[in-house]
Amino acid sequence: MRVIITTTSAWYGNSAGGVAFISSFTWGDDQPCFVFSAPLGYNTKKISEAASHETGHTLGLYHQAQYDVNCNKLTDYNAGQGSGEIGWAPIMGIGYNQNFTLWSNGSNSLGCTNYQSDLDIIASVDNGLGFRPDDHSDSLANATILSLVNKQFEIAGIIQRNTDQDMFRFSMADRARVRLDATPYNVGNGNEGSDLDIQISLYNASNALLNIYNPGPLLNSTIDTILNPGSYYLKVEGKGNIYAPSYASLGSYAIKGSVEAGILFPIRLVKLQTLNIRNQLQFRWNVEADEKIKSQTLEVSKDGSFFKSFTEVRSEERSYSDNFNSIPQSHYRLNILFENGEHSYSNIVIPPGAGASRPKLMGNVIHSDIISVQSYGNYQYDVVDLNGNIITKGELSNGTNKIKFPVTTPGIYILRTNGNNQQWIEKLLRP
Repeated sequence: MRVIITTTSAWYGNSAGGVAFISSFTWGDDQPCFVFSAPLGYNTKKISEAASHETGHTLGLYHQAQYDVNCNKLTDYNAGQGSGEIGWAPIMGIGYNQNFTLWSNGSNSLGCTNYQSDLDIIASVDNGLGFRPDDHSDSLANATILSLVNKQFEIAGIIQRNTDQDMFRFSMADRARVRLDATPYNVGNGNEGSDLDIQISLYNASNALLNIYNPGPLLNSTIDTILNPGSYYLKVEGKGNIYAPSYASLGSYAIKGSVEAGILFPIRLVKLQTLNIRNQLQFRWNVEADEKIKSQTLEVSKDGSFFKSFTEVRSEERSYSDNFNSIPQSHYRLNILFENGEHSYSNIVIPPGAGASRPKLMGNVIHSDIISVQSYGNYQYDVVDLNGNIITKGELSNGTNKIKFPVTTPGIYILRTNGNNQQWIEKLLRP
């Protein structure tokens, strides 16, 4: 489909990001659609969204709209939900201000009960299209072999349908450290404009699941682990998240990895503790290791899962202090880099008085129909599956709360709690 991107929009007479004729792809007369770059501020992400949106119209799609519970139309343009890297909106809604945009299956602008499956219409016989052929097999027997070159590998793939799973195989002769980054195609920082939320599963040679890598607030996935000699499999697939359905989590991705073989793995001990002394937050730690320390980084996290650098500490230091009130986040760990290039992490600590008001799960593995949550105040909560469907919701009170969890289907679920202009997310596992 020919998309003309132009600054000239005066002829159309309004401030729209673009315009197209519905189903003009099938007309056979090279009729283009238009995207107006000036009203979009010449922004790459917004121009990309408009090009996808207008092309969708030419393939027969109407707007994905929003309706209230009584089927009254709120707007022709579904603006999605959420924020941050995984904030979602339909491509045929309005996705300029959301990072993660997808084709959708929902009520279109013609009526509340008029459900529009974007993928089925795009790939329909009327358009003479279909889905891409599978580029990597979903079976262990035909898994794509990852070949190491200078201890590194790179490969690309496409998740072309929501049932697609790309399987990869690699082997190691020695105990080694495996690092891997899987990144969806994007047009900017923070995976801006991506249409794919990547999940990676790691299996051993017996097809036993070792771990699942799918960081909740991110669209990319990373692996950093130590593996024994043997063969292993990686399964790459598109998933939904707390805001977005998995219906059309599709697109291109790139994987870069390394295998550092022949590494000695000496026993190391890094013990971190915190003290609150006269409103000064003090970190103290002990390190037991044979190697010399090259650098030390104190890292911080809001949720105890995804850490970033907070401050660098000299290699000979074993303590650090800061003004308690100047630190907005609550989970800390120490990342030590040794002279042989290896990292070692301390235990995770929560400083005295920090994060005490945050509701917390009393166990992440759910074997019964009850979820126990400890709360230090009144907060709202909901429990959702990875497609964003709400299972239950309500209010937490101070103390131990028992939440009914009626789902028996095994899988990963999300507990969201919010209050005081903050939101926290924790994962649940139903074995």
